[in-house]
Amino acid sequence: MASFTALSTSRHRKETKSYVKSHESDAAVSHVSSISPFKQGVHDENGLFNYIPKSLEIRSSDEAGRGIWTKATLNIGTTLLSCKPKLAALSNTYLDSHCSACFRPTPPTALQRCTQCTTVWYCDADCQNRDWSFHKLECIALKRWAAAAPSAEASIPNDAIRCLGRLLWKRKKAGASSDWAREINAMQSHRSSTLQPSTTEFHTHLAHSIVQYLGLLSPTDLAEFDIASAADLVDVISRFTTNSFTLTSPSLTPLGVCVSPAVALINHSCDPNAVVVFPRSSGSVAQEPLMQVIAIKPIAADEEILTSYIDTTLPKSQRQQFLLETYSFTCKCNLCENEGKSDSVDPRIAIWCPKACGGTSPLPVTDTDIVRCSKCKAVVTSTDAVIDAARVGQEALDKATALQFRDPEKSKQLTNNLIPILLSTSLTPSTHPLLGLSRLQQSLLISSLPSLSSLTGSQEERKAAQDLLDDAIRSASRSVSGLTAVLNEGHPVRGIALTQLGKLLAVDEPSPKEVQQPGDAHPHFFTKAAPFPPSGPPRLKLAYTTLMRAREELLIGFGKSNDGGEVGKDVREALVAIEKELGVWKQGVQNVIQDQPKPEKR
Repeated sequence: MASFTALSTSRHRKETKSYVKSHESDAAVSHVSSISPFKQGVHDENGLFNYIPKSLEIRSSDEAGRGIWTKATLNIGTTLLSCKPKLAALSNTYLDSHCSACFRPTPPTALQRCTQCTTVWYCDADCQNRDWSFHKLECIALKRWAAAAPSAEASIPNDAIRCLGRLLWKRKKAGASSDWAREINAMQSHRSSTLQPSTTEFHTHLAHSIVQYLGLLSPTDLAEFDIASAADLVDVISRFTTNSFTLTSPSLTPLGVCVSPAVALINHSCDPNAVVVFPRSSGSVAQEPLMQVIAIKPIAADEEILTSYIDTTLPKSQRQQFLLETYSFTCKCNLCENEGKSDSVDPRIAIWCPKACGGTSPLPVTDTDIVRCSKCKAVVTSTDAVIDAARVGQEALDKATALQFRDPEKSKQLTNNLIPILLSTSLTPSTHPLLGLSRLQQSLLISSLPSLSSLTGSQEERKAAQDLLDDAIRSASRSVSGLTAVLNEGHPVRGIALTQLGKLLAVDEPSPKEVQQPGDAHPHFFTKAAPFPPSGPPRLKLAYTTLMRAREELLIGFGKSNDGGEVGKDVREALVAIEKELGVWKQGVQNVIQDQPKPEKR
């Protein structure tokens, strides 16, 4: 069975840059009427969540259920809530490359593997000791599972099963009346809701798998975990699947799954004022993975904190469908409610004006739709071609996403073939599925770069490397353009996209174009203008301005107090290096000019 992280990613139609995942699903709307305090102070009525900052307050409403409000005005980039997840598990892909305690990648001294189960790895003895309360039971379960596995591929249970195992072991040790267990039990369950067949099947599979993983003979043996019936087990599984989060790297790569009841209290909006990130600041390793909620908009006193449970680059129809199927509510946030009520066109479903006036019109749904440019009112005549292209593009995106790890070359071929078709039908860079294909293509091209980026190959190899690098830059630039149109400034996904574009521009060119010859006193590096991307110093200058912009947005999306997180600090170092390189180039040009013989006086 695929990892829980991979399943949730595919269900979101996301790539490996996903930024948030599921929360408290009793949230129905972002605008709340008849708000009443759940209790004065930061605790709920049962005295739980006492680690939530005093600037925040748990409240409840008839429409949205529980949520978190701020009691003070907060600026963008403010860290609203910071806590370590109650539970976490790496996806199988990263078990041998990341520490299972702090979730950091392989350190310079290399990871150390558990010699008993040979499955889990740690940075050092300190990390292993911190995780021992869980792993001493997990180790036995992993060996038992591997012994019964029908194949080597199935010898390790996925991250959902392993995280659920940790949940039940902790529940048993802490006791049902402990604050730890009560916070877990306070999370929303959808057992009584009408679930989709696929969700029911997934829950059933998890129920059977967890019984096998724990080494129980039947579900009745779960009584020692304070689970008295099949309904109780379904409740545990439903709370887990509904309220779990994708645990990501500081650059938003999905690494595994985690559970935080406090963060799960936060309700949903498709136009959120906060995000959930794992910035990896310079704090104690023992606190990692550190989960933080960051304000990406100014938040007024008595305003609700809202994050998004889904990929908000998707159009309304797909967002609404996913929220209803997974969380059993229809979103009524401002973004969803206002669509179609004004002359402005949602950039997620936009095509360029057929008269090229600079305006856009909405993407037609049927070939009989009459759609006009919002600016000059010109009518789009080729609606059937646009509809067909969008349909084929969606099919290609779904297939390419499914193949990106199993057959990356086939996935890259699909994106390369479909993107020109979508561009030819005038879809804007922010329109779905073009934006999704662009981001996936960018990821695939970047993954291909290491094999071609060497400067020591033949001229043909250097030219191929240059073409691949330039293609990646163009794809990254298109992604940045699309994301800028649909996400607010400071959103971490925007910050990461700008960072990737800036770093690609800063890569040493394997085969630079039109480089000035030695002895040429011309103050510019090119003999003629070059198409995008530029080459030489203009390319480096563009890298610098792009990374400057990225740093500004990272400081918001990953928190100003974190200095933009680990990625923000890397960008700062890259900017310093580029400044030095540009300084050397400027000084070199000045020296060349000064060395030229002065014209004789007449």
